Amino acid sequence: MSVDLNAIRAGLRPAADTIRLVVSDIDGTLIGPDKQLTPETLAAARELRAAGIALCLVSSRSADGMNMYLGPLEIDTPRGALNGGMIVAPDGTILSSLTLSASASAAACDMLDVHHVDAWLFRGHEWLVRNPAGPYVEREHRAVRVEPTIVDDFKPFYEGVGKIMGSSSDYPLLERMEIEIGAMLADEASVHRSSNYYLDITHRDANKGYAAKALAGRLGIDMREVACIGDMTNDIPMLKVAGLGIAMGNATERVQAYAHEVTAANDHDGWALAMRRYVLPRAPREAATKEVQGAGI
Repeated sequence: MSVDLNAIRAGLRPAADTIRLVVSDIDGTLIGPDKQLTPETLAAARELRAAGIALCLVSSRSADGMNMYLGPLEIDTPRGALNGGMIVAPDGTILSSLTLSASASAAACDMLDVHHVDAWLFRGHEWLVRNPAGPYVEREHRAVRVEPTIVDDFKPFYEGVGKIMGSSSDYPLLERMEIEIGAMLADEASVHRSSNYYLDITHRDANKGYAAKALAGRLGIDMREVACIGDMTNDIPMLKVAGLGIAMGNATERVQAYAHEVTAANDHDGWALAMRRYVLPRAPREAATKEVQGAGI
């Protein structure tokens, strides 16, 4: 089924004039292929704070897999993990969590198994794998700095699953699984690829749009004053609800169609450029006034 990208662009609401909160994806957006924060990104984050603009992170990662970025970015706000289905306090306390039914978890894992897609389960702060030698397990371990828990069978753990992740180097297969599992669990799950090689299956209401609203609500900020930035199809739900939607230059044309603005790619400091070009000029006026008064002007 073809998607009319021009119709999507034409249906966008006008971009916000004021931004008080940025909700940012991590992989493919905030960080480059090396998974590192660049000096420009760190500087732009400091500029957001100075301008009175809060920063929250939302990711398909587990809550613990986001920890390495909190200190360098000086983040003291809640964050959205597991594709937005889990809201976590700065100290790691789980504030809220949307989980799949046991039957949905079983059906999704069965489908992935039939197609030889390596499946992982995320429950609370746990990352469960059956095959530690799976093609992406060590890669994920290095990227998120979290140890997986090895289990023989997933069946005892189907209750309370926040996310099922399918991993495969067969990109077209995962694209097909996104459609087929999405149709099979249409009333129960949200199914989106978070990268070419990862497929995320979460509670039907667990998406980054839900997370952006939850994070903004906890900070007392209207969604019309929230900028969201991302690069993959799982970022579309938050781009849809953002007062200012920004897509990365490495995003697909479909993702970019849902954004008010498109910045440079993640390997060319696109995140920092977006903050300086599109967000900081929309900083709250009272913050700018305080800055001027503090300078004695």
